[in-house]
Amino acid sequence: MKEYLPNRIVCLTEETTELLYLLGEQDRIVGISGFTVRPARARKEKPRVSAFTSAKIDKILELKPDLVLGFSDMQADIAAELVRQGVSVHIFNQRSIDEILSMIIMLGAMVGAQEKARVWVDNFIQKADALRSESVDKPKPSVYFEEWDDPIITGIQWVSELIELAGGKDCFSDHGKESLAKNRIVANHREVIDRRPDIIIGSWCGKKFRPGKVMERDGWHEIPAVKNGDVFEIKSCDILQPGPAALTDGLNQIKARIDSWREQRV
Repeated sequence: MKEYLPNRIVCLTEETTELLYLLGEQDRIVGISGFTVRPARARKEKPRVSAFTSAKIDKILELKPDLVLGFSDMQADIAAELVRQGVSVHIFNQRSIDEILSMIIMLGAMVGAQEKARVWVDNFIQKADALRSESVDKPKPSVYFEEWDDPIITGIQWVSELIELAGGKDCFSDHGKESLAKNRIVANHREVIDRRPDIIIGSWCGKKFRPGKVMERDGWHEIPAVKNGDVFEIKSCDILQPGPAALTDGLNQIKARIDSWREQRV
């Protein structure tokens, strides 16, 4: 009997590639993003056919995909060109933890792995509930997350929510629900200083975060995080991909920094 499920999938971003591997459905993937690093084996096994805002359309067509998966309006032009070429395209647009979980369930259903996807989501929900209970009576440090340095851009919604879930307080939670990066720009550095974060976490998408450079900014010596040396990097592949990575390694790294901050104050 014909399966009637997509068997030749191109993933234009990393999170869908990682998820399909986690679900044991990696054989369906025929092309991936050049920025993919999770899982590491994907780069060895799958041809790279896209960046983030650009793609090798001819190469994708040569692979004869029956489904192309993308993310956000940033890939709208790629999607439109592929649709004009008769290719089926689905663009996810998850910006929050709940939307990431919804994406996992939906993609699982697309490839007939609904049960595995549901188990993954249920396990995360159990972990999240345990984390909330664990931090109820503990001090909650103020955390500043920097997604870009020039101009300064604060963390997107799922990052803000992960900070709260890990037991901290996002000092720019008011910015978090802004899906567009331009709406999360902090024009005046004084605003960060005045919010006095206890922990600074940076993840500059596409380049290495430099804690020393941040700590040397004019006036930032007043910030508790800078005074105490609580300035850290989380690699963008672990936190800025809205998929399994952020909900596992990204969350764990945020929690480790918060736990360390608490231990210093016992």
